[in-house]
Amino acid sequence: QVQLVESGGGLVQAGGSLRLSCAASGRAFSSYVMGWFRQAPGKEREFVASIAKSGGSTYYTDSVKGRFTISRDNAKNTVYLQMNSLKPEDTAVYYCNALSYYATNSPVHAWGQGTQVTVSS
Repeated sequence: QVQLVESGGGLVQAGGSLRLSCAASGRAFSSYVMGWFRQAPGKEREFVASIAKSGGSTYYTDSVKGRFTISRDNAKNTVYLQMNSLKPEDTAVYYCNALSYYATNSPVHAWGQGTQVTVSS
């Protein structure tokens, strides 16, 4: 069973930046498309971004396009989410997961604990 551990969240003012990390256990990391999700209070979990197995292709939901950048380091079994120009509506718990299909809401593994991002206005 793959374990996912997210980190890097925090409290930041609007317009600020954060870099999230997600470390995955197991040897098959490079064989998975990876993605980031977020869940705001009272809302369903939302698919945010994905990255191809080699890192050569990325996808973003419209609300974060141009502000967030997903990347991965297969040697470290880690996927990242660089978040710039943060807005209060980005406030959520952020999760990573492998995806069954690229650029789709199709999580594979059990969820980790997530990392809280809070953006103040």
